Amino acid sequence: MSKIRKIFEKNKTFIPFITCGDPDLETTEEIIKALQKAGADLIELGIPFSDPTAEGPIIQGASLRALNGGVTTDKIFGMVEKIRDEIQVPLVFMTYANVVYSYGTKRFLERAKQVGIAGLILPDVPFEEKEDFAPFCKEYGIDFISLIAPTSHARIEQIAKEAEGFVYCVSSLGVTGMRNEITTDVGAMVELVRKVSDIPAAIGFGISDSEQAKIMAEKSDGVIVGSAIVKIIEKYGKNAVPYVQQFAHEMKEAVLS
Repeated sequence: MSKIRKIFEKNKTFIPFITCGDPDLETTEEIIKALQKAGADLIELGIPFSDPTAEGPIIQGASLRALNGGVTTDKIFGMVEKIRDEIQVPLVFMTYANVVYSYGTKRFLERAKQVGIAGLILPDVPFEEKEDFAPFCKEYGIDFISLIAPTSHARIEQIAKEAEGFVYCVSSLGVTGMRNEITTDVGAMVELVRKVSDIPAAIGFGISDSEQAKIMAEKSDGVIVGSAIVKIIEKYGKNAVPYVQQFAHEMKEAVLS
């Protein structure tokens, strides 16, 4: 069983997302440590990309700030390598196909394995094109994590059968971002997954407060929170660490409640 699958065995999981290099890599290091202290079960690390098609304005802004600050994929690998011994929870990269392609898919995954990355999420790679990446991930023992959306319908069961690590259930149509209300029947999506597989299902996109986190955790195996955390980092910059830790602690409590 993969390291990622194991984290879902105990309780409902809390999975925060941050963009590496926003506001700088030194602060990113401290935020990762703070998220672990706050109870994160797995941490998604965004590798910034100039055209992040799945992201709303909050995460787009973070990517732009990181890139303007001189962050590169190699620097992010170096940052993860530096702190890896201090981080016990699995780390997953979330980025775009072009970032991996341009680095060299095999080279990217070999380096990811070296620094202890447990999984990879590429939101712009449809299920039908996953063979460009999944075999390389398998070779290096990295889970290639699949996404399902409200529009996936009949494909949900097919995706779930072949999924690794966990299934990322996209709670809303459109891009990432904070939402006042989540109207998608995510419970039905999760049920379709469970019908064909015992793979865990975590819900993300749009979860912005503890009340939403609690509701989504009741319907799934875990909750992913990104934009709400990135917004705190945008507001406080290099001073964001304690604010992120407090927010993450509240979200973790909500997920377990």
